[in-house]
Amino acid sequence: MDQIVAVRKCSDYNVARIIEHLEFLYSEAKGPDPSGKRILVKPNILSDDDPERASTTHPAVVEAVIKFLQSKGATVLVGDSPTFDTRSFTGEKSGIKQVVDSCGAKWVRFNTSSFDIKVGSSNVKVTSVIKEVDLIISLPKLKNHELMVLTGAIKNIFGLVPEFNKALQHVKFPDRFRLAKFLIDLEDALKPDFHIMDGIVAMEGPGPGNGYPVNVNVLLASKNPLALDIIASRIIGYDPLKIPTNKVGLERGHLFKSINEINLKGADLNSLIIKNFKRISSGGAGSIVFRAVKKKIPLLRTLERRPIFNHNKCIRCLDCLKICPLDAIAHDKDKKIMFLNDKICIRCFCCSEVCREGAIEIRRKLF
Repeated sequence: MDQIVAVRKCSDYNVARIIEHLEFLYSEAKGPDPSGKRILVKPNILSDDDPERASTTHPAVVEAVIKFLQSKGATVLVGDSPTFDTRSFTGEKSGIKQVVDSCGAKWVRFNTSSFDIKVGSSNVKVTSVIKEVDLIISLPKLKNHELMVLTGAIKNIFGLVPEFNKALQHVKFPDRFRLAKFLIDLEDALKPDFHIMDGIVAMEGPGPGNGYPVNVNVLLASKNPLALDIIASRIIGYDPLKIPTNKVGLERGHLFKSINEINLKGADLNSLIIKNFKRISSGGAGSIVFRAVKKKIPLLRTLERRPIFNHNKCIRCLDCLKICPLDAIAHDKDKKIMFLNDKICIRCFCCSEVCREGAIEIRRKLF
């Protein structure tokens, strides 16, 4: 697989300008021929949020990609399965559904039909939509992630696993490195064909849903999701090897084995790096050292970052309770508060992802 990552500086969401950038990105990164193909465009829709929150791929990027592919003779389908996928999910608040309709593309739901594929040693349900298309083009959003540190091209593939099947994987792989191995296995099983990352406005701080928009001013593209994530992580100031999926992917070696193999086209990397980007700690509960020591000293579990409820912000929507894969969250109806069973919680942070009120912080508990 080519290790080419193409990048263009882009400071706004002007659709015509983005299409011009796509011509360069697609050509330089050797995107697959879209002519006559049915293509699934898979944005990152964590939750159906206003695009200004920077939690979803911006609708202007989705629109530009649709129009670009259609101009090359492709038939385009667009869809995603967000963290909390229900029948009421439409993609309209994010603006993506309207863009799909206006462009004459087809909006598809991932939770209407699924089938099992072999991922590593497990069977995992994925959306049947992928059987209907010739190519899959992923549109990740450049964001922090409380559990995985970075959510990029490899993590965006997880959205092809519909509904609560994603939460089940958190139970099977209850820390960031085991989940990273699963995500690399998932990429190997599904092999999306191309990746275009929206990094024009990224999310720093407590991502993937409750962080803060920040201008990074880049669009990136690659056939290789690992290479793209490594470059993206460097742009926002991370050591790429501190990102679990990057580290596991390089160790696995089926995409490529060395950062030095990446060929960046379009700009000098040093000119793209954002200083003072608010990053996620890459140590703590997810680190190999911490997990090894914790087995011998269980008291160290009290030092882990965990969900902390801000009851003043909580509106008791109960989404956190519904998404928790191990029923570690309960609702005290008398006191009108949510509370966490710390002994059951596996620190997957799904509760924080679905909380649109910012009422669940991920931090160490202060005694």
